[in-house]
Amino acid sequence: MLAALLPQSQAAGLKLIDIPATDSIPVLNAAVWSPCARPAVAKRVQAFLVNASRNCPVEGEKLPLIVISHGFTGSLYGHHDTAEALADHGFLVVSLNHTGDSGASMKYPWEMRAFEQRPVEIRRVIDYMLDEAPEASRIDPSRIGVFGFSRGGFTALVAAGGTPDFARSGLRCPKDRPLCRQIETEAGIARDWAHDERINAAAAVDPLNAFPDAASLRRIRIPLFLWISERGGDGVEPAAEARLRGWLPTVRNYRVVPKAGHFAFLAPCVEAAAKEAPEICRDAPGFDRAAFHRKMNAELLDFFNQALDIKP
Repeated sequence: MLAALLPQSQAAGLKLIDIPATDSIPVLNAAVWSPCARPAVAKRVQAFLVNASRNCPVEGEKLPLIVISHGFTGSLYGHHDTAEALADHGFLVVSLNHTGDSGASMKYPWEMRAFEQRPVEIRRVIDYMLDEAPEASRIDPSRIGVFGFSRGGFTALVAAGGTPDFARSGLRCPKDRPLCRQIETEAGIARDWAHDERINAAAAVDPLNAFPDAASLRRIRIPLFLWISERGGDGVEPAAEARLRGWLPTVRNYRVVPKAGHFAFLAPCVEAAAKEAPEICRDAPGFDRAAFHRKMNAELLDFFNQALDIKP
C-alpha cells in the first residue's frame, strides 16, 4: 500500500529561515518543513496554496532530512506539496532559493557558476541543518536525501556523485547565451563539482541531462528515484532524459509520466494563477496535476522510507 494512503498522525510545520553566509556562499533563503502537532492552515503564496502551520514547534526525534532543489527561476515554494507530504509523515524538509537562478535571485542564470554553485549550496544547507540549526539535535545524520526538479534534478545527481560535462552531453544551447559560449570556449576544462557523501538517497524529476555517458554517473551508488515527463519542455528533452535510465543502475523507481509536460512536476497552482502564469500552471487536456501529485508524493514517501531504512 502506498504511504499516502496511510492515516496521517501529524501535519506540516513551516518556518522561513536565512542560512548565514560563509566566505564563499551568500545568505541562503530557505524554508524548513517539519512534523507538527498543530492543524495546518491553507494560505496562497505565489502561484500555490501552501498548507502548513507557521512556526510550529518541531515534533519527533532522529528525523530524516530531505533537501529540495528547485528548477530554473523556481522558488522554495515550488514543491511545497511534496515537502508537506514528507513532513506530514515524519521528515524534516528544507527547500531553498538558489543564489544564481531562482525567481528571487536571478544574479547569473545563464552562466556556468549558476550550475556549479547549486550543489555547493545543497552541501551548505546540510552543514547548517546538522551543525547550526535549532533542529540539529533532532536530525538523524545517517538518513539524508535530496529531491530536485529540472536544474534541481541535475543538482541532485551532481550532489549524489555525478560529474557533468556540458560540452560532450549534446545539450542544445543557443549561442546567444553566455553559458553556451562558455561551454564552447571552455570545452575540456575540468571542473571541481561538489558532491556530498552524506546523501543516502536522491530523487530527480525531469532532471536537466548534462551527463554524456555512464562514466559521468558511475560515482552515484545510492538509491535513486527518476521520473520524467512524456512531453518535456523548457529545454528538457524526453529522449535525453530517457538515456539516464540506462546509465544509472541504482534507480529503484523509474517512470515516464503519460501526457505530462515539464512543469507538471511543480505543485498544483491556485486557479487564478493559471491566468497569471499559464506556462507553469496549465497542463495537457486529460492530465490531472493534483491527482498526479498525490500519486508521486506517495511513491516518493515510499521510496525515501525504503532507501533510508525508515519504518513508517
